[in-house]
Amino acid sequence: MADKIKVWFDAEGDFLEVRFSDTAGHQKATAHDAVMERVDAQGRITGFSILGVSRFKKGKPLEADLVLEGMESAALALHDKPAKE
Repeated sequence: MADKIKVWFDAEGDFLEVRFSDTAGHQKATAHDAVMERVDAQGRITGFSILGVSRFKKGKPLEADLVLEGMESAALALHDKPAKE
């Protein structure tokens, strides 16, 4: 996995993207309708994206499985942090 990651959030588009690499690639569907894998020409995951981020409730994770090279699978769990008052 990369030493650094890049994260983009588009509030207007309600879209979050995380990239582990700037390698050229394409989006690939996952079992979760909101999550897409970004894969390179060899099929290695170089990132992922989540559409409709705001629809997920605070305190409940979005869980999806991404198959990473050299690993059977890795669970992706994103938790919203409560807003500070």
